[in-house]
Amino acid sequence: MSIIFDKKTGIITMNTKNTSYQVLINEHNFLLHLYYGQKIHNTNMTYLYMMFDRACAGNPNEVYPSRTVSFNVLPQEYTGYGVGDFRVNSIALQNADGSYGVDFRYVKHEIKKGKYALPGLPASYDNGDEADTLIITIEDALTKMTVDLYYGVFEEKDMITRCAKIINNGQTPVTLHKASSMCIDFPYGKWDLINFHGKHALERQIERRHVSHAIETVGSTRGTSSHQQNPFIILTSQDATEDFGDCYGFMFVYSGGFKAEVERDQFDSTRVVMGIQDEAFTWDLKPECVFYTPEVIMTYTGNGLSSLSHNYHDFVRNNICRGKYKVARRPVLLNNWEATYFNFTDKKLVEIAKDAAGLGVELFVLDDGWFGVRDSDNSGLGDWYVNTDKIKCGLPELIRQINDLGLKFGIWIEPEMVNEDSDLYRAHPDWALRMPNRIPTRSRNQLVLDMSREDVIAYLYERMSELLRDNHIEYVKWDMNRSLSDLWSATLPAGRQGEVAHRYVLGLYKLMDQLTREFPDVLFEGCSGGGARYDAGILYYSPQIWCSDDTDPIHRLNIQYGSSFGYPISTVGAHVSASPNHQTGRSTPLNTRAVVAMNGTFGYELDPTELTEEEKEQIRYQIKKFKEYYHITQDGKYYRLSSIKDESYEAWQFVSKDKTEALLDLVITSTQPNPTLINLKLKGLEEEAIYEIDSKTLPDWGKTFEIVDIDMREDYIVKKEVFSGSALMHGGYTYPWVIGDYPAIQIHLKKIK
Repeated sequence: MSIIFDKKTGIITMNTKNTSYQVLINEHNFLLHLYYGQKIHNTNMTYLYMMFDRACAGNPNEVYPSRTVSFNVLPQEYTGYGVGDFRVNSIALQNADGSYGVDFRYVKHEIKKGKYALPGLPASYDNGDEADTLIITIEDALTKMTVDLYYGVFEEKDMITRCAKIINNGQTPVTLHKASSMCIDFPYGKWDLINFHGKHALERQIERRHVSHAIETVGSTRGTSSHQQNPFIILTSQDATEDFGDCYGFMFVYSGGFKAEVERDQFDSTRVVMGIQDEAFTWDLKPECVFYTPEVIMTYTGNGLSSLSHNYHDFVRNNICRGKYKVARRPVLLNNWEATYFNFTDKKLVEIAKDAAGLGVELFVLDDGWFGVRDSDNSGLGDWYVNTDKIKCGLPELIRQINDLGLKFGIWIEPEMVNEDSDLYRAHPDWALRMPNRIPTRSRNQLVLDMSREDVIAYLYERMSELLRDNHIEYVKWDMNRSLSDLWSATLPAGRQGEVAHRYVLGLYKLMDQLTREFPDVLFEGCSGGGARYDAGILYYSPQIWCSDDTDPIHRLNIQYGSSFGYPISTVGAHVSASPNHQTGRSTPLNTRAVVAMNGTFGYELDPTELTEEEKEQIRYQIKKFKEYYHITQDGKYYRLSSIKDESYEAWQFVSKDKTEALLDLVITSTQPNPTLINLKLKGLEEEAIYEIDSKTLPDWGKTFEIVDIDMREDYIVKKEVFSGSALMHGGYTYPWVIGDYPAIQIHLKKIK
């Protein structure tokens, strides 16, 4: 059992393979946090703490008349409110008498085999005998407000999950104003905070800064996890690098507004609190009612950021993602959006699909514009019936023709939205989120359906399930193209409008759960204006997410770099698009676009009928190689070999699980005259093994070559090259001087002995 309770000392210790997490139930039934970090053995960590009188610090009644104990300095597992802890708190609620106080004490705990589940919410799961659960119950003695603190301990994966079940066991209703999922205190150390900020088409840009004597807040008030911030933060020692240093990760399994708070107090103790965004949040909790908070996935490593990423990559792939495509190879797709936008006919789609099939593409995806009256983004959302002006043959016949080409068929939907110019809105204007007597805020000329309503969920389930039942659709791109505003639901009374944002997310999860369970063979891909809902909550229902609407490969380098810190490459939706790029106008080689897209799920977003024969031949080769390398890129270990400080290039590496293969990728972002040569030290290989370079794509000239035993170019000799793993890791691999616009080199190494 990974969870141990010492009745004599009141200490609960949670152990994973490499970490320990220790909690103390003291003589006053205070629930205190003692330690989280590198694994410890048979040690009571209370020795770390010394209590003495802190001026102007309140003292709990139990310790009267002593002044040496204060909640304002005690390390706690889940803090109350209004009772002497002036740091960021875990919960805020208003009692029936108008007071805001809540003062928790330990009541009991339970240790169980297996992993807990959360009703109506996505959460990590146990694949067998992987996890144990600890439930600690704390209670306010006066009001009988109870919180069950849940801990899921995945011993072999070095993961601990946390969430809370808040129960009103009192006689009067209370109103929640804040309901966090976890709180943890680090009493010592100087830390850096890493978060991932951005905007539409430039998501998850890494930002690192020292934690100061202030409250650092990372969050979203947009009703989604957002383009602007990702619900994933890292706390690191200030000397931490990719390969060294203490790193703590906190990933929120939630797709709505969130809030992560990091506070360094007057005594240099650092507290992390994470949960649902509390701005304008309320929840009416009547007697005997329950509120579940979403889950936070935590991991620690003393071996730097790469090790932290490996923990998350393995866990998200195997304990968050579900269904057939958790393990099945994803098909190489071609999406028609950048090929046609709204301007297409059924004949044009079949023409594109025919050329795509000849390239080795396996899945054709019909994007926006196939339904309702939809010639622009100003109308039609909500009317999920086929536009027969464009698809004259009908959707079943179109799918048959594409299937006859040997391609699977996929489709784009945006079920959560509605245009005012639609039959659905004209029939049900009250189904849209909008405040009474106000003209609603429009974004992309669309409004948001009230997903907190059961009738809206029932309608969407009926339409989406009918679409999937009546047509041979094997892939769905689920989009959501605006933030939430005008939050008001016609089904809730005035005093409960603060529940709408969270109820929206619960409604979304209910719909996604119904559809993914009924159609388990359909590959769902999440999308929200690109990467506005790139989070573990969506990954529970769809094993991949469209990473960004920006398909420019040079921008994608940093977007995918930031994404890689918490999310596995197998979840990163990435396509080769046309050049010049439609978002930036930048021209890049086809080879470079493919190398970047292979750092993801891989597909194409262009019109293959406009390609030259030479370009088509390159694409056939790219698809062939992607399939050959799939087990490395999608299941292997991923290493960042450069940082955003390396202004002239980005490089990364994959290593297969058995360390017999590696894929090394380099993109030059700023070609230099008379340059310093690039030397990359590889990672994750076997020290004593011998590796041979058995294929290499060259950086430019529009061609891709297999390795042969002859010179390919006078200035770039490509021969069979053999190295030891130790040489590649400690001496590195040196690249020649390459020229041209944004060249890329991809090298495949194979162990030969």
